[in-house]
Formats: sequence, C-alpha cells, structure tokens
Amino acid sequence: MKNHKFWPVSLWLVLYSISVLASCAKDDSPAKYKDVTETADKVWAFSQSHPDGFTLDVRTMTCPTEGIAVSYAATQDSHSRDQLEYVVSHALQHDGYVSGWYNSQNGLYYFDSTRLFPEDSLAAAIQFGKENGQHSVFILSSSTDIPITGKVAQIVERGKLLVGTTGDYRPLSYREPDGNYWGFGIEMAENIAGRLNVEIEFAMTSWPTLTADVLAEPQTFDFAIGGITITDTRRETMLMSEGYLANGKTILCRVSECDRYKSLDDIDRPEVRVMVNPGGLNDKFANDNLTRATIIVHQKNEEIPTLIAEGEADVMITEITEAPYYVQTDTRLAAPLLDKPFTHGEIGVLMQKGQEDLLQMVNNFIQKMKSDGTLHRLHEKYGLVYAY
Repeated sequence: MKNHKFWPVSLWLVLYSISVLASCAKDDSPAKYKDVTETADKVWAFSQSHPDGFTLDVRTMTCPTEGIAVSYAATQDSHSRDQLEYVVSHALQHDGYVSGWYNSQNGLYYFDSTRLFPEDSLAAAIQFGKENGQHSVFILSSSTDIPITGKVAQIVERGKLLVGTTGDYRPLSYREPDGNYWGFGIEMAENIAGRLNVEIEFAMTSWPTLTADVLAEPQTFDFAIGGITITDTRRETMLMSEGYLANGKTILCRVSECDRYKSLDDIDRPEVRVMVNPGGLNDKFANDNLTRATIIVHQKNEEIPTLIAEGEADVMITEITEAPYYVQTDTRLAAPLLDKPFTHGEIGVLMQKGQEDLLQMVNNFIQKMKSDGTLHRLHEKYGLVYAY
C-alpha cells in the first residue's frame, strides 16, 4: 500500500471555499432557472400593460420614481420572450432593474438590464452610457431623455451652466454693484444648475443685443433668462421654454397723478412724457401704440422708476412682473392699471435652436416646479401673481 500524504487542514478549507464560490458563481441549479423564468413571466405580463415604457425593480416588481436609468450593453437588442429571460438573469446578477420600451417603427418591445444612478449623478450616468454604447440616459422623475452627445451632456462635461441675463429687471434679474445677481429668474437658473449638479456662471446681455447674443457663434451662454416674454417672433429664430410667469404691459407713474391714467388713451397725449428702455418689447409697445405721447428713451431700465418719481418723465412702460416691486420700494410710485394690463403673455427661457434636449429638460423642470408647489412659493417670495 502506498503511503498517502495528508494536506494541512487549512489547505483543505481553502480548496473547499474555492469550490463553494465556484458553485455559487455558476449557480445552474433548477431552482435558479425557475426563479428567472417566473420573474421573466411577470416582467413580460407587466410590459403588455405598459406600452409607453417602464423601469422595473424585478426583485420587488415595483417601479422607482427617481433616478437616472442607463442600459447595459450586454442586453442590447433583446425583444423576444426568450431574450427577456437573459435580460432578467443579467439584472438579478447586477443591479436588479429592467427597462422596457415599445418601438413603433418595427412593432417590437425591447428590454434591457438597467443600472440606476441617483439624480445628482448625471455625469456618472452619462459616462456609463458612453461606455455601454447608449444614445441617451433617462431621468425617471421628469421623464426626460438626455442624449449622450447633446447640449445637456456638454454642460455636464464642462461642469458649468452659462446663463445670459440683463441684470436690470427687478425682481426677476438684477446685478448688484458688487457683481452678485438676485431675482426670480436667477433662482430659476440656479435651480436648473443644481438639477444638473454643475456650477453656474452669469454673462451680461442687454435688451438691444439679446437676440444677437443668443444666436452668437461660438456661444457665449447656454440660455438666457430673466423677464424675457415668449413671442412668435422669437420662436421663429430661437427656442423658448414653456412660460413660468404671467406677464403683461402696464405703467408706473407718480402717486399724485395715478387718477390721471385710466386707459391707454389717457397716456397717448402730447403732454405725457413716456420713458422706455431701448431694444426690448417695452420700447416696441410704446412706439406701436403711443403715436401722440412724447417718448423718451433711457439706456438703463433700472433707473427709469426713480426718474419717474423725480419728475424727469411721467409714465414708464413696464410689465406687471416689474411694477409691483417698485411700488413696494418707492412710496412715490403707483401702478394704477396693474389689474388691467394692455397685453397678456408669459415669460420663459430663451436659447438657440438645435438644443432641443436642453429645452426638454428645462420644460420638464418647469412642469415639476408647477406640480410640487416650488414655483408657487417662488412667486410668493417675490410678491408676484401666481397664474398656474
């Protein structure tokens, strides 16, 4: 009989551990296959009642409402029931999420094993998407597709949102002498930057140069914000977001003369001196509607209310968003036609064409602010009329 050498107990334990780990990694037991098949059946049934698409936690069969969904390259082009089984198996071995979407062009429902990132990790999600050959990532809370090579991805990669604003329009956009900006529109822009998890930098523009600055190449900023009225003319050459603030033309005058102005006709008289800032819609409104009044153009919009109060002119053409601030901060001023604006419109975000992904993100952000009450609270903070 041959002599047998016995391995040390510690070595046996190591070999046993390796054997167990290998068995777990392979895990080709019938029970495992049964679990995958049953889960795939549930996901398939779920997809039949969700033709618009879904992201599903297959471990709990619940849909997350927040996060950034990005598909794995390993499960690309999976659309049959048999392929779904592989997708589910991959998901259970990785993050536990499966996404589905219907392709109306070929009539197939596609499935992917999906990774879910926190919504403040857009940069990491985009990078993962690039590594996995994806065209876009998907923000669940706002149902927003972010193209991997789009404008939003460029902003995230840069790490900074560049915002154009006039800085002369209290309380929507104002630049203090020390260079700090504040206002309703400024907070909107800061919230958008926060959603992208990037820094923000403001660039000065002006009402006469606003269109040229937005269309400039190379771009000086990603979008413009702060008192910009949505018009068909602007939409012909640029993109404008949904409205986030109701607007309309009105006037500021001295308190001592507020009974004098009850209509546009009362203003359109040769003895009435009307002051406007150049290049914007106030200037255009005055020239289109006041043919007899004396129109005075003053370069700095933020100085006009004080000039009216001091008697340098009689009336300022302004907006219902701007007038209440000056009435509250200067007791010499009044806005007698505030509840009867001459026009009705909305204020939005202005940007170049070709940035549809950024427009979609901004619009979805505005919708979310409307639905969760954030926009209402911002209106109250700045004493503005809430119209949504």
